[in-house]
Amino acid sequence: MYVILVYDMGEKRVAKMLKLCRKYLNWIQNSVFEGEISNVRLKELTLRAEEMMDLETDSLIIFSSRTEKFLDKQIIGKERSSIDNFL
Repeated sequence: MYVILVYDMGEKRVAKMLKLCRKYLNWIQNSVFEGEISNVRLKELTLRAEEMMDLETDSLIIFSSRTEKFLDKQIIGKERSSIDNFL
C-alpha cells in the first residue's frame, strides 16, 4: 500500500520519531513521509511510534491508498527530497 504519514510531536520526541519513520518511508518534508509499505511493516511502525508518543499531546496521521497511481501530487516550490531510487 502507499501511505503519507504526518506527525506532530513534543520537542523531546521529534528526533526519535524522525529516525523511526526514515527506516520505513521516504522523508519528503518536516514531519511528512511517503512511500510504499506492507501492512505488516506499517503495523510495526505504528506500534513503535505509539511506544514513544505521549498520546495525550502527540499525533500521528496516516493517509493510505492502494498504490501511488491513485494519488495526485502537486509540488509548488522546491521539492525537499526526491524519491527516485537510482542505484
